[in-house]
Amino acid sequence: MEAAMIAAVVMLAVACSGGLQPADGGLKAAATQYEVYAIRYATLPDFPVAGLVGDDKSDRKLDIAMMVWLIRGGGHNILFDAGFYRPQFFKTWKVHDFVRPDEAVARLGVKPDEITDVILSHAHWDHADGTDLFPKAQVWIQKDEYAYYTADAWQPGGKHGGIDPEDVDVFLKANIGGRLHLVNGDQEILPGIRVYIGGKHTWQSQYVSVATRSGTVVLASDNMYLYENLEKHAPIAQTFDRESNLRAQDRMKAIATKPELIVPGHDPAVLTRFPKVAAGVVRID
Repeated sequence: MEAAMIAAVVMLAVACSGGLQPADGGLKAAATQYEVYAIRYATLPDFPVAGLVGDDKSDRKLDIAMMVWLIRGGGHNILFDAGFYRPQFFKTWKVHDFVRPDEAVARLGVKPDEITDVILSHAHWDHADGTDLFPKAQVWIQKDEYAYYTADAWQPGGKHGGIDPEDVDVFLKANIGGRLHLVNGDQEILPGIRVYIGGKHTWQSQYVSVATRSGTVVLASDNMYLYENLEKHAPIAQTFDRESNLRAQDRMKAIATKPELIVPGHDPAVLTRFPKVAAGVVRID
């Protein structure tokens, strides 16, 4: 009896010290919580709202914010979208208040070679062009997005509006160099960071959710241009599939801890709804 009691005490001590684990693996480690920052690196003035909100018939115009998002935590400095910088875009677009994306990120004390990952919401020039400014980063893109814009988009009947061939070359080189990750649909790519198939803004756009101190933040990028899209349940004006985009917006509401943590891709109101931490930078979480 005494021996059995001693054995029980020893077993309890071992279990409490972590030496024994329940059959299910025990309590999971606490999920990584990240800091999330919206960084405005440029403004496009007088952009037609009808080009952002589906079925909008007004002549309203808006100075839209060009943003990238820094996600920091768990030993990672992750950039969601990479902005643009190549000279040809300044000939096509009237750009104000431009700061090259790698210099804009430096406002938070992060050097370009300290960016560990770049998650691309889609391959359009204003989101993907700056990828090569972060030469050490692992690059994450949807597999179908990569496959289409490196091949069929350039064949007869293909659609490659907004895609810069120089960016496609960057994708190819990142793939050859072992830095490109092809994501197949919805997936947790890092602890606490998940990507989801978007609303067909491009061939296979994606958005991201991030675990933070305030709960789950959803960064929509161009899958939701403005707060107005969500508030009016209006699709984005530029999509291959309106219903798919609306379903994506509905899903964002289910994923985010609260609607206030769904962040649109180009709404200047983002810079006033969250606390400012540096010039052109607000903390989302």
